[in-house]
Amino acid sequence: MIRLYNTRTLTVEEFKPITEGKVNMYVCGPTVYNYAHIGNARPMVVFDVLKRLFEAEGYDVTYVSNFTDVDDKIINKALEEGVSEEVIAQRYIDAYQAVRTQLNTELPDITPRVTETMNEIIDFVDQLVEKGNAYEVNGDVYFSVDSVPTYGEISHQKPEQLEAGARIEENDQKKNPFDFALWKKTDKGIKWDSPWGPGRPGWHTECVVMINDNLGPMIDIHGGGMDLRFPHHENEAAQQEALHGNALANYWVHNAMVNINGEKMSKSLGNTLWAKDVVEKLGTNLTRWLMSSVHYRKELNFSDETIETARKELDKVLTPIRQTEIKAALAGVTLSEAYDEAAYREFLDQLDDDMNTPNAYTVIFETIKKLNGSLRQREIDWNTAGAYHNAVVKMLNVLGIVPPEVNVTEEDKELFAGWNEAKARKDFAAADEFRAKLIEKGLI
Repeated sequence: MIRLYNTRTLTVEEFKPITEGKVNMYVCGPTVYNYAHIGNARPMVVFDVLKRLFEAEGYDVTYVSNFTDVDDKIINKALEEGVSEEVIAQRYIDAYQAVRTQLNTELPDITPRVTETMNEIIDFVDQLVEKGNAYEVNGDVYFSVDSVPTYGEISHQKPEQLEAGARIEENDQKKNPFDFALWKKTDKGIKWDSPWGPGRPGWHTECVVMINDNLGPMIDIHGGGMDLRFPHHENEAAQQEALHGNALANYWVHNAMVNINGEKMSKSLGNTLWAKDVVEKLGTNLTRWLMSSVHYRKELNFSDETIETARKELDKVLTPIRQTEIKAALAGVTLSEAYDEAAYREFLDQLDDDMNTPNAYTVIFETIKKLNGSLRQREIDWNTAGAYHNAVVKMLNVLGIVPPEVNVTEEDKELFAGWNEAKARKDFAAADEFRAKLIEKGLI
């Protein structure tokens, strides 16, 4: 039974899908005007693990994550470079997808773009105007937050308590300072014709329309970073409630932010880490291990200390996996596909509890301890060792971590056989030579 913390209710709830055996999940994607930083990479990993967990528990998952390819920053960059907005957007979409691949994520099933959803967006806004939940002023269209009694239920703030946050523009045209733009009149950059004149959509309308267009009027899970709760997700929920009279998602799941050396990552501090550089430096497995070492709802700190701790932990896991495969190959043993079902079940049970990756790591370490014990036996019971090995590999797969492939050659096997023969005839000098070669090749 999977349980998830629901931001809307502030409680951990049992997951109950809208359709039995199926999960629809939408995670807000990037505005593509720059490369992905390590903060952008955290939801890539968090929701990839969640998707893998659902799949491990037998669910069929449809995972959607958008690309916002219309924005002032994209327009400004296009003007600076003298190219079209499409060129800028495609450059960073390709880069973003490359990071997803670097991180060994299962790519989203659908990646809608704003520019490909424009007719649906305009129609959605037009319906909100017709219903009286939105109003037009001089070519701009605003959503009236006062028209939705539930406004504030995602961020748990009452309208009179709200503080102006990201992308909230003070504007004398608004009836309420927290009314937000659904359509913006513009004379700069890319624009589309609409009932209110040429312009482009507001950020908060794009995602709710793409959810309706690709998954339907209600989904199981809406995910993203904690910074999106307000205003973005709050505003999405309000529009859906206004137009369709229902909640947009049953579960709102948010991951916490990434810090660098204990400080918030920001351009002003100059401590931004680009995701592609981090993965190239640390490798896929170490990056993912570090990212899942902290519960997704807690802040994650990138520092030399946390990286080194993660490296040591991961080595403790991957080294016995490698040793098992090497020893089996040298002994001419083919490991069966059987695995320790109890250990794997305990691992999934820990993840089922609101993706408690630290507790899941504990199960991995406990299983590795048993594996090490079995490998130290004079006569290895390969059924037992193989079962522990396979269970850990399955656990790592849910975390998106793939142990490096082991390649044992015929020459390696001959070296190992020579070592054993030298020991048997008590030719210790020869045995030491064989042993030194095996150590040099990392085989023992």
